[in-house]
Amino acid sequence: MANHLDLEEQEQLDQLKHFWKQYGNAITWCLIAVLGAFAAWNGYQYWQRSQAAQAAAMFDEIEKVARGSDPAKLDRAFGEMKDRFGSTTYAQQAALLVAKSQYEIGQLDSAKAALGWVAEKGGDKGYVSIARLRLAAILLDAKAYDEALKVLDADLNEGFSALRADRRGDIYAAQGKKAEAKEQYQMAYKTLEERSDYRRLVEVKLNALGAQAGDAAK
Repeated sequence: MANHLDLEEQEQLDQLKHFWKQYGNAITWCLIAVLGAFAAWNGYQYWQRSQAAQAAAMFDEIEKVARGSDPAKLDRAFGEMKDRFGSTTYAQQAALLVAKSQYEIGQLDSAKAALGWVAEKGGDKGYVSIARLRLAAILLDAKAYDEALKVLDADLNEGFSALRADRRGDIYAAQGKKAEAKEQYQMAYKTLEERSDYRRLVEVKLNALGAQAGDAAK
């Protein structure tokens, strides 16, 4: 009986050896690939967390610089943010902050450059939409009407459709194109919430052009 069991065990062992000889390398490489992928994933997650933490710290520094009065230093800080963490949302937030600060002190070229970077390179559609609306406003002030309209032609976040229509209305009104301005203001009025303060502002613009806001609601 013992010999019989020994023979069975030997056969099983021989089969296992044969199986491992035939498939052992493939199994080993599969395990290495799986473990390698797992390690890479963990490494990537760690890298992402590290990048986010460093980007957040740099954003805090840019906020501090923005409260000062050194536009060149602000541009340098933002340039470093773009170079090191351009793919993060912190970089897009920083660009909007830089643009606001530079605009307020009259550095329009720097403001336009920061907004243009978000508009073209930003990965978050919400930030891209905000950047394009603000950039269009600066171009409107500079009377660069065609360029401003072109900026607004891009695909924006659906939640900004009313603001885009209103901004287009402003551009057309500045050009003296009353019919086009009315059409855009009416579009904005219809889209905005009924009790919105912004809606009342659009209504004032429509009235100034001799149009009734009620016509837009139909």
